[in-house]
Amino acid sequence: MNQIDLKGRVAIVTGGARGIGYAISQRLLDSGASVSLWDMDAKALADAAKALAARGTVHTHQLNLTNSAEVDATAKATHAHFGRLDILINNAGIAGVNKKLWELTPEEWRVVVDVDLNAVFYCCRAVVPFMLAGKYGRIVNTASIAGKEGNPNASHYSAAKAGVIGLTKSLGKELATSGIVVNCITPAVIVTDILKQCTQQHIDYMLSKIPMGRFGNVDEAAALVVWLSSEDCSFSTGAVFDLSGGRATY
Repeated sequence: MNQIDLKGRVAIVTGGARGIGYAISQRLLDSGASVSLWDMDAKALADAAKALAARGTVHTHQLNLTNSAEVDATAKATHAHFGRLDILINNAGIAGVNKKLWELTPEEWRVVVDVDLNAVFYCCRAVVPFMLAGKYGRIVNTASIAGKEGNPNASHYSAAKAGVIGLTKSLGKELATSGIVVNCITPAVIVTDILKQCTQQHIDYMLSKIPMGRFGNVDEAAALVVWLSSEDCSFSTGAVFDLSGGRATY
């Protein structure tokens, strides 16, 4: 494993209690950063904090990321605790049900867009002012290959992740001269509990599209995200980094 120097940096990881977020948190801690895990699952947060404590400084907040007031308050509390905010990893997300667009209920559409897109906006909106004050920041948003290509039976998820790509491009340009860079990753399938939300038919469809013939793993995602969170990533902003086993090459 290559060593990335994040000593003295403070990182927020949304959805950090499990899956990709947990692996990212491990890699951030191993690189010297202090990490604040933001998640809605209190038990998972407690378990993650206990498991990660030996690696470095871990801070936790239970919150609903789709509530902008809670996000604002949590950002302020996290900054007050550490005295700085350097890195924001917008990782939290859900897949939602697998249905054709006209079969989705408005509520099924809304909940996916709220978690996968609106929460990214709320977190960026709350954290960016602290980064501007510090004249430094790294923001990494988790989009998806679905946001590039559109997956059938997942129009809500595909639309939300396309929105994350657009948000990343806009915010990256807005902050281009500030010392803050903003990028996103577009994974194909990474093996996590989110697959439990999908039908086997949908899982098989996604696997069939990957030239490498396998799904990604959380450590591969964490390696890319943590590099994007470092000072070494200094001339890429508003960019989309593929993580799809060759499915997308654009």
